[in-house]
Amino acid sequence: MRHVDTLAEIWQYLLAGFTLAVSLFASARALLYKRDSRSATLWVGLIWILPLLGTVLYFLFGVNRIKRRAALLRGDLVRFRAPQVVTACDPQELATRLPEDQRHLTLLASTTAKVLARPLLPGNRVDVLVNGDEAYPAMLEAIASARHSVTLASYIFDRDAVGLLFADALEAAVRRGVAVRVLVDATGAYYSWPTIIGTLRKRGIPHARFLPALPFHLSLSLNLRNHRKLLVVDGRVGFTGGMNLRAGHWLARSPAYPVQDLHFRLQGPVVAHLQETFADDWLFTTQEALRGEPWFFPLEPCGPVLARGISDGPDEDFEKLRWTLLAALSTAKRSVRVATPYFLPEPTLIAALNLAAMRGATVDILLPARGNLRFVEWASMAMWWQVLERGCRIWLSPPPFDHSKLFVIDDAWTLVGSTNWDPRSLRLNFEFNVECYDPELARTVTDWFERQRLRSREMTLEEIDDRSLPVRLRDSAARLFSPLL
Repeated sequence: MRHVDTLAEIWQYLLAGFTLAVSLFASARALLYKRDSRSATLWVGLIWILPLLGTVLYFLFGVNRIKRRAALLRGDLVRFRAPQVVTACDPQELATRLPEDQRHLTLLASTTAKVLARPLLPGNRVDVLVNGDEAYPAMLEAIASARHSVTLASYIFDRDAVGLLFADALEAAVRRGVAVRVLVDATGAYYSWPTIIGTLRKRGIPHARFLPALPFHLSLSLNLRNHRKLLVVDGRVGFTGGMNLRAGHWLARSPAYPVQDLHFRLQGPVVAHLQETFADDWLFTTQEALRGEPWFFPLEPCGPVLARGISDGPDEDFEKLRWTLLAALSTAKRSVRVATPYFLPEPTLIAALNLAAMRGATVDILLPARGNLRFVEWASMAMWWQVLERGCRIWLSPPPFDHSKLFVIDDAWTLVGSTNWDPRSLRLNFEFNVECYDPELARTVTDWFERQRLRSREMTLEEIDDRSLPVRLRDSAARLFSPLL
């Protein structure tokens, strides 16, 4: 009884001591391992402003255990690289393939070759698919024609009219004897309810969820999501870009919540880079290795585009895309075109955009006039003055919401894929992009960009400065959380 009384008297001191100890431990860990000083500052502030709760939030959302878990799952296996039929293109050869006024882009190729593990491959074809109206029929047709294998990865795979069409096509492929693997992000699966997971299970479609939020030991990585969009059919035809599988992208069907987007069909040797990325993610998730046929086949040249796949994520590929963006901006001489639904660039990217504009390049940034995440939109607006004051131009595209992701340099280099210009894409998510050297492809996507720009409204520095004090305070407060958005 005396021990109970003593414990009742001192429990608050024990709790205070425990809180102090874990807060000090979490703060020290954030200071040591957070590379972004803004993120470290925010986490340390939350840890101390919200005793215990801040520490719990940090260990749930702020700690990256992916690299360690990936090493455990892969064991002694190195990342798989498919054998190539074609010879990689070096910067000197690239110079012979570009017009004289674009040969400075060989400097970009030299830089990305040092950042990225994969080679720059010749002989590819890249087709631009606008909205689900063009992308979904092409993807469904490819699945319907599959003879050997289908691999599909998507952040969001809704159980709606579009999702069920894909489920039908995948089920039919399985019944034909095609080897099918479907990977859905565990968080993205819950954008619709009931989820598509039950449908895939009932129809016998082999599938897996990337990093389920439960049990608890996995929930410590729930802030790190697989944002990649990949479809590879027979190892020869690939699709990637920014488009999830959901009804809103098929505009001709008048969806309740329409969303514009771009997707891309790829053929040629670079398709192996898409399949390698899927195979690594599938191995990570299921421990099943996809090697050789029916997943990989020799890929002959079939087009003029020089291309390289870029895997980026909070594991071994950390910040590879960030370095690529910085290299591209530092190389730009005449024009920079950026389309992104979420624009929360870190200071180095802001400086690189501004330097490109100050060198004389025309820097156009295309953003949706009305975002789908208001808090992110407020944080973004608080940053716009930083690029407007140095000569960059911001264009706000009218509804429907534009989810497109595109980056074009000097009408010759194009980056396509899943990455947004925000900390979540550049530091937390697993992303996939493709860099392409080809003036004709750049001209095609530039034509799309210019059509969007001409129907958009230019945002001026005066408009940003004229926001009311409450609005500016709201936006600036939201910007404090940009490292986590």
